Amino acid sequence: MKMASPLRGEVLNLYKNLLHLGREYPKGADYFRSRLKAAFLKNKEVKDPEQIKQLIAQGEFVIKELEALYYLRKYRAMKQRYYKDDNE
Repeated sequence: MKMASPLRGEVLNLYKNLLHLGREYPKGADYFRSRLKAAFLKNKEVKDPEQIKQLIAQGEFVIKELEALYYLRKYRAMKQRYYKDDNE
């Protein structure tokens, strides 16, 4: 039995978005890619549409967390460049 086609498209989109975000991951793109692939393969056999939707929602949460991590890293870099620390 194949995954329902609309959900298949959502899952593939999620995977592509996560792969794209993983390029800037602090531990490296290869580390991120291997963990991402393992996570998706672990849930490969899930057939229930409701459970698939829950997993997609979990993946979207991970996307938001990664974006927050990247914004924080950029903020810290900008702050270091443009504001002197008073303790120096």
